[in-house]
Amino acid sequence: MGNRFICMTKKENGRNVIGSMSKGMERSKRRSLVEEELLHRQALSMAIQQHQLSQRFEGSISRRIGSTTSRRRTDLSESNSKQLPEFLESIKTKKFILVHGEGFGAWCWYKTIALLEETGLLPTAIDLTGSGIDLTDTKDVTTLAEYSKPLIDYLENLPEDEKVILVGHSIGGSCVSYALELFPQKIAKAIFICATMISDGQRPFDVFAEELGSAELFMKESKFLIYGNGKEKPPTGFMFEKEQMHGLYFNQSPAKDIALAMVSMRAIPLGPIMEKLSLTPEKYGRSHRFYVQTLDDHALSPDVQEKLLRENPPGGVFKIKGSDHCPFFSKPQSLHKILVEIAQIP
Repeated sequence: MGNRFICMTKKENGRNVIGSMSKGMERSKRRSLVEEELLHRQALSMAIQQHQLSQRFEGSISRRIGSTTSRRRTDLSESNSKQLPEFLESIKTKKFILVHGEGFGAWCWYKTIALLEETGLLPTAIDLTGSGIDLTDTKDVTTLAEYSKPLIDYLENLPEDEKVILVGHSIGGSCVSYALELFPQKIAKAIFICATMISDGQRPFDVFAEELGSAELFMKESKFLIYGNGKEKPPTGFMFEKEQMHGLYFNQSPAKDIALAMVSMRAIPLGPIMEKLSLTPEKYGRSHRFYVQTLDDHALSPDVQEKLLRENPPGGVFKIKGSDHCPFFSKPQSLHKILVEIAQIP
């Protein structure tokens, strides 16, 4: 699905074959996009139904959080409906805005959305530009501002007296950081899930350098690059093959979630992840940040995550044992418990 925007050209007798595409082929392409969107919606609906029919608890999480005692813990699996109103009363900010990572879309949060709603909280998952069912071509997403626009638009339209909890996964963490710099007064807490919680002047790509090599080398030699504007111009995006995605992202995820991802993943725009962020102590520096580490992560190793935490310490750190790079698939209950626990922190 992620390759639907790649257009390979051939030259025949000095003419560009693509330039002679008929209107019928254009209509066929539009029809194909509609069919793919329908397939995605059907897959998502089926996955939600399966999740609701077969929830189970995945345990074993450990956490560190500033100077707060590690003994204080809320076990949601033992909460009942009579406790729910009192439990919710202790949570000041109930709106969660879920920001997906590279190649993903709002669809990846379906388990987290179901669990948060069942708890009585108010989750909203956003498709970043060129992601999920947003049909913007990856080659047209060249800056972090463009990539983050749906999130920024949401925050701009939020009433002045209202705050949200932002949750960012993987490279979506850079969008969360960008939003913290623009709207610190509207964000009660920011939660980075195995995410690019970078410092001022860093690029999101730099975090993945250990796995992918330097940005310069990647731009020259990677076989996963997409040239949306033609081979003679710089690459506009990249997308891993299924084998690489499985190994990097889904080494602990259920088969049905991997299948959903395989029909829903999109190409990743290069511009936003190669852009250096400008973050100030007065805005970003005053935010309440929390980090969730994934300890069986092949895309962003635990060592790299520890390095991020040393360079840019958050207010609290949580750990999920046995989770790959997608805890919303591999450890949804553990992730849910952490999100609710962070929401209760004053």
